[in-house]
Amino acid sequence: MELGMVGLGRMGANMAERLVRGGHAVTGFDPGAAAREQAAARGIGAAASLAELVAALPAPRAVWLMVPAGAVDATLAELRPLLAPGDTVVDGGNSNYKDTVRRAGELREHGLHYVDSGTSGGVWGLQEGYSLMIGGDEAAVERLRPIFETLAPAPERGWGRVGPSGSGHFTKMIHNGIEYGMMQAYAEGFAILGRKAEFGLDLHQIAQIWRHGSVVRSWLLDLSADALGKNPSLQGIAPYVEDSGEGRWTVAEAIDLDVSAPVITASLMERLRSREKDSFADKLLAAMRNEFGGHAIRKE
Repeated sequence: MELGMVGLGRMGANMAERLVRGGHAVTGFDPGAAAREQAAARGIGAAASLAELVAALPAPRAVWLMVPAGAVDATLAELRPLLAPGDTVVDGGNSNYKDTVRRAGELREHGLHYVDSGTSGGVWGLQEGYSLMIGGDEAAVERLRPIFETLAPAPERGWGRVGPSGSGHFTKMIHNGIEYGMMQAYAEGFAILGRKAEFGLDLHQIAQIWRHGSVVRSWLLDLSADALGKNPSLQGIAPYVEDSGEGRWTVAEAIDLDVSAPVITASLMERLRSREKDSFADKLLAAMRNEFGGHAIRKE
């Protein structure tokens, strides 16, 4: 098939290259000239503008967006007038599913299909394939089947249409919330192991043992083992953890749906907690302990 890829960052460029390796023709656009040049060196067609990208695609066109969630509306505003009825736009980024439902309705009024593809795989997706959680009109999804089959780990696994517009991004949002909880559990467990100084435990060795046969084995554990092998003490890494926003959306959705999600919620709170360099809350806790029990206060 022929596809337009808008956004040639790490994810977009790797996905485009995987498609090219799979026999598809991909024309890419990125506002950064360097990103376009790098993509061209990887066998990806490079367009200097959205208009040039659309003009290079045969009708009915398929354009895949890999842009930040905050840039989707602006991109669509520029892209929509260039498209024709029957064309399909795929949003493969981490958009809020509510925005996706709105965007699908707006594009439908112009005869355009809007498919949301929650995409997981990170920097390893080029080699291993991507997990794709797809929402949208069934016929539009089916037309792009060769694209999904090539991006996925295998044609028959790792991808699927999960429901109507918005359902793909909703599923990816929950996926990321689960990821938060799993990562937090691994981090806490290894922290406890490392604190048991008298045993002199080798955390990399333990991670390697757990990778085979253990009920806690997973790809996240594989990555943890790799990180511990390269840097056993994690020297030089600041204890500051970002979040993509999807964990927040997951917790908000759990509240809206009256679903108890304490693990995901706590893991999100821990990420926020990691950013507090001068915690007023901790200072107040110390002051309260001193007030009621005379416990010592450490001075800064």
